[in-house]
Amino acid sequence: MELLVDPGFSADGVLCAEESKHCVSVMRHRVGDKIYVTDGQGMLYTCTLQEANPKGCLLAVERSEMQPEPRHQLTMAVAPTKNIDRFEWFVEKAVEMGVSRIIPLVCDHSERTHLRLDRLQRLVVAAAKQSLKYYLPEVTEAQRAKEVIEGASQSQKYILHCADNPKPHLFQMVEAGESSIVFIGPEGDFSGEEVALAISKGFKEATLGEERLRTETAAMAACCMVNLKNNIK
Repeated sequence: MELLVDPGFSADGVLCAEESKHCVSVMRHRVGDKIYVTDGQGMLYTCTLQEANPKGCLLAVERSEMQPEPRHQLTMAVAPTKNIDRFEWFVEKAVEMGVSRIIPLVCDHSERTHLRLDRLQRLVVAAAKQSLKYYLPEVTEAQRAKEVIEGASQSQKYILHCADNPKPHLFQMVEAGESSIVFIGPEGDFSGEEVALAISKGFKEATLGEERLRTETAAMAACCMVNLKNNIK
């Protein structure tokens, strides 16, 4: 199954220009082919290609079905790395693992504070197509860590940091079926003030084990643990 993602798609059957070009020029679809499109909000359209126009394909919608929502809602609040390729790698893989939202953090020790949001959003769409995700994750503008801490409303809130104090393992703490937010700091780690604020706002300190992990590795490991906890039967 090949999936196209067009947030503006509806029963009128007109595919956006970017996905039309991908459908005709990359996937090499022709009139009469079966096409699957999602609006990124859970709706899956089963269609037949009627007009193979790379500027705007015309599809005949045969069936539309709302897909089940993910069992859990995971927000990853992660400080972007100085080498942007590493952060983009995380974004791509996090989408594949079922993350719901990614918030780039600006922390007291951040090395990078500016991002190209349009590029990240394109990565999200490409990863969603590849991994057959019907719900498109949100990537926000970069936000101050302290502001995100203040506004976090998830039922499970975790901050992972490298300070040498006893902390339980994240995998042991996560409960399946609950909304979660996980904070991963920059390579210089969170400041003491950021950690103290998070704790005062109901965040729980957690660790990923004894290994010292890079930012994007730690973020991906956290995604995997939450995903695994929610998919163990």
